[in-house]
Amino acid sequence: MNVHMSPRPSIAARRFTLATDLDGTFLGGAEQERATLYRWIEENRDSVGLIFVTGRDPEFIMEMCRERGLPWPEYVVGDVGTTIARVHEDGHVEPIPVLEEDIAAIWNDAGPHVRAALEGHPGLTLQPTAFRYRVSYDLAPETFDESAKDKVSRMGHDWLISDNRYFDVLPKGISKGPSIRRLVEHLGIPPARVLCAGDTLNDLSMLVCGLNAVAVGNSEAALMAGVTGCETVYSAKAHGAGGIMEAINALDLHDAPKGA
Repeated sequence: MNVHMSPRPSIAARRFTLATDLDGTFLGGAEQERATLYRWIEENRDSVGLIFVTGRDPEFIMEMCRERGLPWPEYVVGDVGTTIARVHEDGHVEPIPVLEEDIAAIWNDAGPHVRAALEGHPGLTLQPTAFRYRVSYDLAPETFDESAKDKVSRMGHDWLISDNRYFDVLPKGISKGPSIRRLVEHLGIPPARVLCAGDTLNDLSMLVCGLNAVAVGNSEAALMAGVTGCETVYSAKAHGAGGIMEAINALDLHDAPKGA
């Protein structure tokens, strides 16, 4: 199976690249809007690049593409920015070592220490996936004890609460924003040709990293508060995929479907 149509210009040579979150963003909005966006991407692959920037792990992302018919990305910034990888023609995901060396060094195999420190912490339930450079929990806001934040900070890591239901422990200074900037530079993509799209607080660092960005219409209040005053962030009225198309049109980044 070849998941990428070939031949295709290098992603750096294309007119536009979408770097998008999945849940609530690329997967959000009305079914017709999603279908329109996905079809438009596939019809314009020679001039449109696609990067998924998500809290999800690569295995989940590829499963979604296979089972739900999403357009296949060419690169992935996954695991809340701790994975930076290329998607090969046969659909397997390969981390880019030169871009992950610093991430691995900063994390320094901290997973067991973090899990031990937060074991049994009120309001946190460890997610079962053995992530490489992060530890993630489901968060119950009604029972969550805020002292988890101090515990993580004292260990020298960053914490991130997203959608008021996820708690991530990340390597210091690593998140979606720095990682997408690093990938864009590595690939030689002109920054002005990139649009970052998101809807929750774990997208904040990506939306304010200096690239063109859109907070889609269904974005959580905490994200909207964080992007207030940031001139590079477009606030869409339409939700999810519709908000992405709205921003492409409003920012004149490509000939997106009109009326989106």
